[in-house]
Formats: sequence, C-alpha cells, structure tokens
Amino acid sequence: MSTPEVTVIDYGVGNILSVQRGLEQCGAKVILTADPERIISAKRVVLPGVGAFVNAMQALESLGLVAVIRELAMRKTPLLGICLGMQLLLEESEEFGVAVGLGLISGRVIPVPCRTLSGATQKIPHIGWSALQPSGASERWRNTLLQDNRAGDAAYFVHSFMAVPSESENRVADCVYGGHLIPAVIRRDKITGCQFHPEKSGEVGLKILRRFIS
Repeated sequence: MSTPEVTVIDYGVGNILSVQRGLEQCGAKVILTADPERIISAKRVVLPGVGAFVNAMQALESLGLVAVIRELAMRKTPLLGICLGMQLLLEESEEFGVAVGLGLISGRVIPVPCRTLSGATQKIPHIGWSALQPSGASERWRNTLLQDNRAGDAAYFVHSFMAVPSESENRVADCVYGGHLIPAVIRRDKITGCQFHPEKSGEVGLKILRRFIS
C-alpha cells in the first residue's frame, strides 16, 4: 500500500510544523512547498494560516499562488484550509477593512461577537476547546471529513474572526461561543475549511486528517 502524499502550501503565514507533524502522525508523506508547479500537480493540498487575512492574501499573490489555488478548486483536487486558511476560502473579509479572498466558497469573514447573546462582554479572541455540532441535519457529516467524529467532540480554536458562508448547505459543523453559533467546518465539493486546528485537537483532529488523506 502506497503512502498518501499531502502538499502543504508554505507561504510564510502558517503554523507549518505542527500541521506537518499531525499529517505525518496520520501516515502521510508531507511536501512543504510554495512552488506553483508542484502545488498544481498535487493530489491533496493543505492551506494553513495564522495572522491577518490581508497579509495572507498578499503573500499568496506575491508567490503567484492565488490562481493556482483557484485552479485546484476547478480540478476538484481535495483542499483543506485550516484556521486562517479556512477564512481565505471565502469571498472577502472585514478584517482591517474589506479584503478580497480566494472566492472558492461564497460568504464573508466577520468578527467573532464581542458580547454574548445575553449582552455580557466576552473574551476575544476565542481561545480553547469547543464542542462541534452538526449544522442542520445530523446526516450532514456523512461523506465529509467529520464522518468519523461524533457530535459533541471538542476541537481547539484560536481566532478573532469567523467565516460565514452565504449558503447554509456549505456549513457542516458549528461550535457555540457566548451563545453564538460559530462556523467550525465549511465545505463545497472537494474543498473543506476547519476554523479550529485539527493538528492540535488530539484524536478528534487526527480523525479529520486521516479522513482527508484516505
């Protein structure tokens, strides 16, 4: 049986080493690269990311990778966006003014509410473990990267903004913070985004990475 190969886009705006270790723990051969030719020919691609949305998009643009990632989506190459990488999949972000994203999933990146539903001030960024719950019908997790997980499994989040798809069908899982539903996993075709860090979420996250490379 051949070792599954995963290409991680190394564009200087991601926690590359932890993602690499998580994928390797799941049995993958990991290629770290910013080379457009290697990325476009990859079988599976991970887009990590931490920091500011606009900086990440500028980094991808400077490396000639925006068109490459959009081409991956056209080819239906499995693509996993992690944390900021998930947010970049959407059309635009409100962080530091309006910034244009990759536009692979319709929707907008907006701030995590600074107040709970009851009106109390809540800590931003949202940091820590939060339980995942299906968005809509519970069968929505079938044939997704969450297929091996159960409602209530907790994942590790660190974020101040959240990616909100325009279409409910693109929303796979949510978490609750201060009473607000926060999109935790989004999906369209072979594109999936995780707001949390699967590589830092123990066995819950490793199940997601194993499903991605299988």
